Amino acid sequence: MKKTGVLLIQLGTPDSPSTKDVRVYLREFLNDPRVIDIPWLPRKLLVNGIIVPFRAPKSAKIYKELWQYGKGVSPLMTHTESLKTLLQERFNAGEVKFEMAMRYQNPSLDSVLAKMKKELYDQIIIIPLFPQYASASTGSAVEKAMNIIRKWWVIPEVKIVSQFYDNPSFIDAIVERTKAFDLKEYDHILFSYHGLPVRQVDKIYEDVTDMCQDHPCEKEINATNKYCYKATSYATTRLIAEKLGLKESDYTVCFQSRLNKKWLEPFSDKVVEEWGKKGAKKLLVFSPAFVADCLETIIEIGEEYQGIFKENGGERVQLVPSTNDHPRFVDCLEELVRERL
Repeated sequence: MKKTGVLLIQLGTPDSPSTKDVRVYLREFLNDPRVIDIPWLPRKLLVNGIIVPFRAPKSAKIYKELWQYGKGVSPLMTHTESLKTLLQERFNAGEVKFEMAMRYQNPSLDSVLAKMKKELYDQIIIIPLFPQYASASTGSAVEKAMNIIRKWWVIPEVKIVSQFYDNPSFIDAIVERTKAFDLKEYDHILFSYHGLPVRQVDKIYEDVTDMCQDHPCEKEINATNKYCYKATSYATTRLIAEKLGLKESDYTVCFQSRLNKKWLEPFSDKVVEEWGKKGAKKLLVFSPAFVADCLETIIEIGEEYQGIFKENGGERVQLVPSTNDHPRFVDCLEELVRERL
């Protein structure tokens, strides 16, 4: 067997919930041209002059709350480290070794890949931990890793997992999470994915006159839309719904964490509000774009949406935990690695 290094890449987290560290994290994250895809100067002015100065103090308060859930540590970090450990237990460390890095902040891709370079691997398998491909997540992680590796004098064989939204073990891990809940108790089910600007989704399609809205992304995956984030999000939902025996009327696909109105719709917070006004009392919410519970799941869905729902007459928004280090998700990643050995 080829000596193999496997690099798991997560999005990232501030080093601490202090305003200073949150500011550093946001500056690196939002200055990424794949995240805010506008020209360099306007992006710098927008991010460094407006967004970060005003957002960092507010975000720091939220991160402090998140750190309490993780007992003084970012839950994203804890779940990802656990995942790496569990995966390593399934392989001979002399043949396959796992490393974990964050796209933004620490452990940085620069430091982790510098360590991997010294191992003289025959091949490196890169797995960004984002089930559905998006340029702002998977694309950015792969670009950063390859920009580092391309400077090496000796470049080993490199294999990349671009997405795994339909991996059966990944779907099973999400379905297994529902066993803690009685679906019949809930008035409606939401599948809430991280939002993206519509223009970023449209860039998937080569013909600028033929946008995402012109394709059957809500209904099928085909040769044209197989890397469309919206299409793969709906595809993940259909696979989960089929396993759970849900009808289309039982659930809604929606998108959260938007910055303006020109993002993928429907917006999750608005859907929560609407169901409260309809008289719903209990909502069950999945977050299949996040493989580790984090600020967007624990705080945004678990607390902020709970507040919105109660304000509009509802009682309970129940978050289904992410796959985290569930055995079936470990199976998923093990399969992705073994397929490439």
